[in-house]
Amino acid sequence: MKAMILAAGLGTRLLPLTEHTPKALVKCNGVCLLEHAITSLKQANISEIIINVHHFAQQIIDFLAQHQNFGFQIHISNESDNLLDSGGGVRHVLSRLSGSQPFLVWNVDVLSNISIPKMLKTFHESENLALLAVRQRSTSRYLLFDNENKLCGWENIKTKECKLVQSSLHLKPLAFSGIQILHPDIFEHSKLRGVFSLTQLYLELCQIHPIKAYRHDADYWFDLGTTEAIQRAETFLKSNSHLK
Repeated sequence: MKAMILAAGLGTRLLPLTEHTPKALVKCNGVCLLEHAITSLKQANISEIIINVHHFAQQIIDFLAQHQNFGFQIHISNESDNLLDSGGGVRHVLSRLSGSQPFLVWNVDVLSNISIPKMLKTFHESENLALLAVRQRSTSRYLLFDNENKLCGWENIKTKECKLVQSSLHLKPLAFSGIQILHPDIFEHSKLRGVFSLTQLYLELCQIHPIKAYRHDADYWFDLGTTEAIQRAETFLKSNSHLK
């Protein structure tokens, strides 16, 4: 199985920490976010990792070299000249990710003990183009799923914007965890090119193709995109050192 870590973000929510440092190298509990993400991938049978970079890209490249790529075969997708967003970033390296097997995409600012093998098993048990890790938690943006856990839309409760692709009597708003497993042929069904998000991709495809939710409410999960969130995660990790 191959994986991509999305690490090209500007990290504006982490200013001033990202004024001279890429978000991926900001530390949580003494370990940088990129190393946390790579460590999470060690639980699965990952053969290759692709990491996209943009903000202070060379720092990330040097960091990986200093640590001998943590024992992985790692490829860098350098978006220094053109930031492609999550969907465009994945599509840009599709030749490395595609094949006969599904691949994992993990946001670098996510910290979780989610079981990738269990999620992969669920993916194989049903015919999905994508399986999205989601939780019931408070956020401003939600993915909307029907009773069969199929994606039907998206809403922003702050701006009241709502994109409903499929109608359903009972829609469950669930928060996306920034972790997903994608079918290798997913982009063959899409017209999106250039700069676009993975959410745009899912909303484009879900009317015809199954994009499903993978609930992991029992796992711990943190979005390390703000200093406050990093502090909460550090407190949690120090109090739960037995958890991995």
